[in-house]
Amino acid sequence: MAKKIVAGNWKMNKNLQEGIELAQSLNEALAADKPNCDVVICTPFIHLAKVSDIINHDIINLGAENCADKASGAYTGEVSAEMVKSTGAEYVILGHSERREYYNETPEILKEKVDLALANGLKILFCIGESLEQREANEQNAVVKAELEGSVFHLTAEQFANIVIAYEPIWAIGTGKTATAEQAEEIHAYIRSVVAAKYGEEVAANTSILYGGSCKASNAPELFAKPNIDGGLIGGASLKVDDFKGIIDAWK
Repeated sequence: MAKKIVAGNWKMNKNLQEGIELAQSLNEALAADKPNCDVVICTPFIHLAKVSDIINHDIINLGAENCADKASGAYTGEVSAEMVKSTGAEYVILGHSERREYYNETPEILKEKVDLALANGLKILFCIGESLEQREANEQNAVVKAELEGSVFHLTAEQFANIVIAYEPIWAIGTGKTATAEQAEEIHAYIRSVVAAKYGEEVAANTSILYGGSCKASNAPELFAKPNIDGGLIGGASLKVDDFKGIIDAWK
């Protein structure tokens, strides 16, 4: 069975002091009322080491929002997978649509990042998803399949066990638009079938596929009730403890 996961992506929000406060509050809330799923918070790089010291890693897993496509060296301003791992982080988000779009991250670059993250013992939240234009042209299946083939399908089945797929319809990120639970389930089922075709039914059944498009406490129960939706990658709602916990509690 695939693990149930709710992951928060803080994006470029919260200064260090605010981030520490948010992590502390979330840690307290979840210690008092244990979650029924795995919880991951992915913070900006500068928060990682401090937040790692604060949280109970048995209840909250820590992740970075990115890592470099080089192992080390003269790459001013970059942060390597090894550095991320050394903070106590367990996960890294790769392939987010914002990174693909604003920072021109190609499938090849992402492949390098995937390999370096895995080599350093990180698990990966790997994002895939189509734009509104692609959805309207009914190309969503081709798009997600190509994104998997381009950056993660070179992995062995053993390596692939460290990949969590996050399906994000780009047209539903921060727009307030949400895919219906039926639309989300349909493409999640398709993604699982693509993984099964590549790695077999057992690997596919064990792969967590998260939904990442404007998921809130109000629609999480309906989304999470679908057989192929194993949780969510949460943006804005992960910045407020009550909102984020409301989504986590959808697994209860």
